[in-house]
Amino acid sequence: MGLAQWFTRRGTSPQTAAAHLYAAAVEQARRVEFYRNCAVPDSLDGRFEMVALHTFLVLHRLADEPPEARDLAQALFDRFFADMDRSLREMGVGDMGIGRRIQQMAQGFYGRMAAYREAIAGDDAGLADALRRNVYGTLRDAEVPVERMTAYVRQAVAALAAQPAADLAAGRVVFPPAPGMPPVPGVAAEEATA
Repeated sequence: MGLAQWFTRRGTSPQTAAAHLYAAAVEQARRVEFYRNCAVPDSLDGRFEMVALHTFLVLHRLADEPPEARDLAQALFDRFFADMDRSLREMGVGDMGIGRRIQQMAQGFYGRMAAYREAIAGDDAGLADALRRNVYGTLRDAEVPVERMTAYVRQAVAALAAQPAADLAAGRVVFPPAPGMPPVPGVAAEEATA
């Protein structure tokens, strides 16, 4: 069943599903293991990078679906930027500065999506380089365990590819365990690390 048929039959909307998908991406991005075991900077920039990465991973999965998945992908993209807008306002950025900041964030996010998309299609060295530039970009020349993040992203791409479109349309997405987390109960080790 295609996504359009799923939405029609279930009486739900892409916006509702996107809200759930985004909440799951944010929850995964906040896992302490990324900051403790992978040395992701526990800062505004580091947290933004992790939310952007996990949002990208879901958008990347939706790109494999037929054109009707565009509505869900667009709703997820819109949700991401609505959250960024809200966050900036909470930090005290005034109305005059919001538009400019959101435009800069959008350009940065498009750049990250293009870099990650190309890197995922290539080898681990290219993916590690993309992660080093983005996730670890504020750390400059510091030694970071980028190989752990590279392996995690490969696992996440495979795990999301295996999830049915109907689950995504229902707002359900399951990410693999964050590096250093115990496996998910009931999921075989090879599935969790596939």
